[in-house]
Amino acid sequence: MLNIEKKYLTIGEISKITQIPTYTLRYWEREFKLLKPERHSGLRKYSSSDVELINKIKELLYKQKFTIAGVKKYLNGDKRKKVNSQEESSEVCNSEKLSEVKEELLSLLEFLKK
Repeated sequence: MLNIEKKYLTIGEISKITQIPTYTLRYWEREFKLLKPERHSGLRKYSSSDVELINKIKELLYKQKFTIAGVKKYLNGDKRKKVNSQEESSEVCNSEKLSEVKEELLSLLEFLKK
């Protein structure tokens, strides 16, 4: 939780805190329905929970390399883990080993048929 003195922050203050441009925050409001800052006199007012959500979206997009659609699914409850590159490489390695074993078995089968 953020340690903030004010109950609500403006979009400019949020932009400084999160290092995300205001135009990007406005775009995220349109894309991510969970991000709905309150409006007071026509101005956006963000709560601490909004700031946490913004930081989560930022992490998913920029650090974990999710797409916009992927972040939407993640936030809406489809939190299947992405396969990391280490798991992918081990699967490729296992596939190559299985191919080698298959070739050896086929050659043994041919030998036994003679």
